[in-house]
Amino acid sequence: MIKTSNIHKFYDKLHVLKGVNLHIKKGEIVSIVGASGAGKTTLLQILGTLDKPKLSTGTELKINGEDVLKMNDKDLSKFRNLNLGFIFQFHQLLPEFTALENVCIPAFIANKSKVETELEAEKILTYLGLKNRIHHKPNELSGGEQQRVAVARAMINKPAIIFADEPSGNLDTETAQNLHNLFFKLRDELGQTFVIVTHNEELADMADRKLIMVNGAIKREVKKPIILTYDLLNSSI
Repeated sequence: MIKTSNIHKFYDKLHVLKGVNLHIKKGEIVSIVGASGAGKTTLLQILGTLDKPKLSTGTELKINGEDVLKMNDKDLSKFRNLNLGFIFQFHQLLPEFTALENVCIPAFIANKSKVETELEAEKILTYLGLKNRIHHKPNELSGGEQQRVAVARAMINKPAIIFADEPSGNLDTETAQNLHNLFFKLRDELGQTFVIVTHNEELADMADRKLIMVNGAIKREVKKPIILTYDLLNSSI
């Protein structure tokens, strides 16, 4: 799904990422944690093709088998729109548009049919529990509803991967928990892959793998333990 090798990033003389190697599989939820300045958001932006690493010997970034570092800007923009979804701390919804219209925007950019896109957007919003809020504008929605619209917008082009940068950082505890549970529902029911940068330890610990960044490098990986049920234990006896 995502494979990186030797990812470095400099801002002037500041060495932000220091040779990051990473492999993320389809259907995984991976969290990235670390202190402020550790390089989490920079790594997420490079994985999401919003920024580029320094090209050096052995540097590689492949997504779904595509070598994105060899794409020109036009091809990369198209690839990003069709294959990657993004959720940010602030929902970034356009205030003059309804929930439905906001969700449709990435598909319209991809020149998809208006009728088919609106039907798909309505289907996703209904799936996310927003059937009765489809024609409401952002200022008529709660914070949790706004983020669910942002999730729907990230999903409209059926992306291979959704990148989330502090997705619950602007939400109260209960709403944040509901959003976290939604990510796992999408993974379990639709096979969606997530890469999440977060300071929320509860969300980070829920992930299949937690990558801990220190000073521009992934220093440690924590895998979620596999919990065997009574039935599974009996089946091996």
